[in-house]
Amino acid sequence: MQRRTLLKALGATTVLGAPMVSEAAKTRHQLAQPLDPARWSDFNLDTINQVLKEAGKGSANYNSKKKPYAVFDWDNTCIMNDCEEALMMYQISNLQYKLTPEEFAQVVRQDIPNGAFGKTHLTVDGKPVKMEDMAADLESDYRWMYANYKGWSGSMTLEEIHQSPQFQDFRAKLFFTYDAVCDVYPIEIGYKWIIYFYKNFTTAELQAMAEASNDYGLGDAMRKLKLVSPEQLPGKAGVVATSFSTGIRIHDEMRNLMTTLRANGIDVYISTASIDDVVRVFAGNSKYGYHVPPENVIGLKLEMKDGKYDNVYRQGWHFNWGPGKTTGIKNILVAAKGYGPLMVMGDSDGDAWMMRDFDDTKLGIIVNRLKGGEIGANSKKAADAIGQPHARFILQGRNEHTGVFMPDEKTLKFGKAETKLLT
Repeated sequence: MQRRTLLKALGATTVLGAPMVSEAAKTRHQLAQPLDPARWSDFNLDTINQVLKEAGKGSANYNSKKKPYAVFDWDNTCIMNDCEEALMMYQISNLQYKLTPEEFAQVVRQDIPNGAFGKTHLTVDGKPVKMEDMAADLESDYRWMYANYKGWSGSMTLEEIHQSPQFQDFRAKLFFTYDAVCDVYPIEIGYKWIIYFYKNFTTAELQAMAEASNDYGLGDAMRKLKLVSPEQLPGKAGVVATSFSTGIRIHDEMRNLMTTLRANGIDVYISTASIDDVVRVFAGNSKYGYHVPPENVIGLKLEMKDGKYDNVYRQGWHFNWGPGKTTGIKNILVAAKGYGPLMVMGDSDGDAWMMRDFDDTKLGIIVNRLKGGEIGANSKKAADAIGQPHARFILQGRNEHTGVFMPDEKTLKFGKAETKLLT
C-alpha cells in the first residue's frame, strides 16, 4: 500500500473508531478500477475518478459499441522532457546519420530562410548569427567527420572524434540552430527539419536508434548541459552557446492513468508533434509499460522512398501541432467514431486547442510547466476551478529536478527553489 493511501485509510475514522466513507471513496468503489493515488493532487485524483465513474463501463450510460476514448500528448506529458529532442542529441553524439556530405548539405538548409536569427540568438560576443553561416559551418564539420570517422570512411574512433573541435562545433551549432529556428520561425519549420535528418533510415533502423536513445535518456541525469562551440574553430558564424535538458523520466501517473482508462472501457490514443514511428517505440514497447498499439499513435510523417524515409513531409498529411492536433483527431478519430475524446492530456501550446475544441471532452489534464500563451489560458481556468466539481481543466504539478509528479497543482521548475501555480 502506498504511503498516501495508508494515511488516508488511517484518517478515515470517527471518534468512535467506526470507518467513515468519504464521497471520493464512494466514487472509487463504483469504478471498475479506480485511479491509483500515486502523486496526483487530491483534487485531481477525485476529479479524474468522477469522470471515469460517469463515463466508464460502470456507468449506466456506457455503450461498448461507442467506447469513450482519451488522447494524450507524449513529450513532457507522458514523460519528462522530449524523446525526439533527446534522439536528436543521441544521433549527434553517436554520429548515426545515413547522409552523404552532399545530402547533409541539402538537409541542413532545407526550408530555413537565410538571414540572422534576430536579437535573441547571438554569438557569445553578441553578434548576429546568420543561417547561411551556420549551414556552411555545419557542412564543413560534417564533411571533416565523414572523412575521418571509421564508421563512415575514415579511421578515427567515435571517442577520438568526440575530442575534435569539429565535433564540438557540430554538436553546439546544430542544436543552437534547431533552438533558434523553433523560436524565430513558425514551429512547423523546426519540427519538420529535425526529422529530415532521418533520411535513408528504414523504419526498423530508426526505431532501434530511438529505443537506444530512450534507454540512454532514462539512465541519464536530469541536468542542463551547456554546449559551447570551440573558440579555435569560430567558422563563419562565430562562437555560439546553447543548452540542452538531459535525462528522460517516465511519468508513472500517466502510465497508470492509461491502464486505468482501459480497465474502465476507455480507449487510449497518442497525439504527438514528434514523428509517429519514434513515439511508437516508447508508447508501445512493453518494457516501458504504456502498452499503446502503434495504430493508436498520431504524429508527424515522412514520405518513404524504396523502403526508407525521405526528407519530404508526407503529402496531404496535417502538421500535428496546435490546431493541427484538432485536425488529426477530427480526420482520424472523429471520422471513424463520430464523436470527440472524453479526456485530453497535454502540457503546452501544441496541445491547447485539442483540449478545448471538442464538445464531448469532459476533462483536460494539464501537466503544469508554468507556460503562458494558449496553454496558459487553459491553465488559468484550471487554477480558478481548483476545488470545484466538474472542473473542465485541471493542473498537475511536477518536480523538474527529479522528473516526477508532485501531489500538488503547483510545479517546481528546474533551477528554482519554490513551487508556483501559474507563470
